[in-house]
Amino acid sequence: MASWDRKREFVALDLGTSNVVAYLGGQGIIYNEPSTMAYDVHTNTVVAAGEQAYEMVGKTNDDTRMVVPLVDGVISDLDAAKDLIKLIFSRIKLSDILKNALVVLACPSGVTELERGALKQVVADMGAKHVLVEEEVKLSAVGAGINISLASGHLVVDIGGGTTDIAIISAGDIVISRSIKTAGNHFDEEIRKYIRAEYNVLIGIKTAEKIKIEIGSLTKIDNGRTFRAFGRDVISGLPREVVISPDEVKNALLAPFSKITDLIVEVMENTPAELAGDIIRNGITICGGGALLRGIDTYFESIFQLKVIKAQDPLLTVIEGSKEYEKQIEKWMEVVELRDSREYSIK
Repeated sequence: MASWDRKREFVALDLGTSNVVAYLGGQGIIYNEPSTMAYDVHTNTVVAAGEQAYEMVGKTNDDTRMVVPLVDGVISDLDAAKDLIKLIFSRIKLSDILKNALVVLACPSGVTELERGALKQVVADMGAKHVLVEEEVKLSAVGAGINISLASGHLVVDIGGGTTDIAIISAGDIVISRSIKTAGNHFDEEIRKYIRAEYNVLIGIKTAEKIKIEIGSLTKIDNGRTFRAFGRDVISGLPREVVISPDEVKNALLAPFSKITDLIVEVMENTPAELAGDIIRNGITICGGGALLRGIDTYFESIFQLKVIKAQDPLLTVIEGSKEYEKQIEKWMEVVELRDSREYSIK
């Protein structure tokens, strides 16, 4: 086995439905922006990406096409996903160090093996020789502080932008997992539907997201805070303002969250008995952007009668989990070389 350079660089890339985060060993997070891209429809070239493109959502003309490469946890536009990775690497000037780096690529569980291979090839085309692809929910568990190498069952609920992934993890890997396309983006859409049905006002998806962030909660809030939303009256067609209360947002969110709780029950029902006992002791760990919703821990505790642990920084648990590879980079470099020599993928 080759002897590795102790100064080898480490790169982690979290390809989320809502956000893309890049981490460089020794420097920290060097990119954290929305997974949104804007294309010129005539030349099919990228005119904006990340935060700049996100600001254009709902405000473009027919000459601009808005694209989100990952939708509901799967790659909806592979070419756009490739463009996004290339743009990130070029923007943060990683191309010079990739040849000697270990790159960990985190993907949603809904991404197929074919798509994983294509994304891995994009990174390889940028100059990276050593690439590992891992599921986000597994990395999130590590980033939330779980020692997944132990033979002890942990129930992890990762509520992202496009999907909610629920997994039982023990002895270093996923024992059972399920995924549902009910997550952050779906919550925004439910808020839009509620306001249209209740007030006959159509609001934008960005406004719905702001409502969720500022007054969204799964428990009753008595601080009297409201949100002034501006949209278009669907009857008159004129601009109109509505005032939304936290209780209204809670009512809009309960339906999608009931789907998530049903899936958690399904996972529990299919969990081996010994691991079920571990879950009683270890509780439920929640991470991903959805874990930031107010009252989410109280909501799950009241339903399952189990302790609920929110990750310290839910949005960055994937990157925090990826750092474990950096700590054991020598070991993983050998794993990657062995995999490549045998021409199979480590799962």
